[in-house]
Amino acid sequence: MTAMQLLSPTAMGALAVLLALGVDRLWGEPPARWHPVVWMGSYLGWTGRRIAPPARTALAPPWRVFMLGAVAWLIGAVLVVLVAWALVRVLDSAPQGLQALALGLLLKPLLAWRMLRDEVGAVEAALCESLPAGRARLAWLVSRDVTTLDAAQVRESAIETLAENLNDSVVAPLFWFAVAGLPGAALYRFANTADAMWGYLGERQGRDWTWAGKWAARADDVLSWLPARITALLLCLLGWVRHGWRLPVQAAQTPSPNSGWPMAAMALALDVQLSKPGVYALHPQGRSPEARDTAKALKLAGRVVGALALLAAVALWMALGRHTA
Repeated sequence: MTAMQLLSPTAMGALAVLLALGVDRLWGEPPARWHPVVWMGSYLGWTGRRIAPPARTALAPPWRVFMLGAVAWLIGAVLVVLVAWALVRVLDSAPQGLQALALGLLLKPLLAWRMLRDEVGAVEAALCESLPAGRARLAWLVSRDVTTLDAAQVRESAIETLAENLNDSVVAPLFWFAVAGLPGAALYRFANTADAMWGYLGERQGRDWTWAGKWAARADDVLSWLPARITALLLCLLGWVRHGWRLPVQAAQTPSPNSGWPMAAMALALDVQLSKPGVYALHPQGRSPEARDTAKALKLAGRVVGALALLAAVALWMALGRHTA
């Protein structure tokens, strides 16, 4: 009996992770029409227009808007989990090699390291051309107003986005895949996409999201809580942060219970200040980031992705070793 015929669920999952990361490295994102996160966004956009009341109008009772948002989120989450579960069930009857390949291909769209790396690098490249070009490119990545940012603040925003989305787009999907398989990764990606589209206080795109997006924001907080801290730990370990005890204090400076952790870890690892004017300042004793710091941040984030691939490879090797012994 061959090793491929002996693949355990652990080995199958580890091989799928390696395949997903390999496909991401080589080809990046699939076309939008085949991208499940795009489909999630379409559902969230359609329902969002129906649950969030227009801004500056007489508001519906907050409890009613909140309930509409919660129900719409739950319906979407159940659909996503059921589709992922059904796909896994369909694969059960296939040869194990084909199962692992298909599972890796299905997992790939739920993580996005190459796109994140390229977009952050593009901000730095544009900033080297001119400040307006850097601001314009950053606007693709962040929802904040970029028109008043100076060069250092543009870099800060890009590095913050890299650190935060290293968790949201890589570590957290793989964490939930390890915990609950493809349905777990799909549920996390749906929750994170819903938070990105609905999780706002006040007005966005002409609608009031204060109550409509509250459930989505809290669900993402819960699902991201542990992965965000794992991401921060990996950044500290691989970035040789000497004063890791500062991390919880720095992370607490941000309004989010989670995003501050990887951002603070990145700030400490690079010894730079990362801030959002009027909101928070992480590692304020650090210097202003320079072009070389963006390159260092990308290199450090790449080490984290490499460490995850190494962990998957070790898990695969150990699982195969147990079955062939």
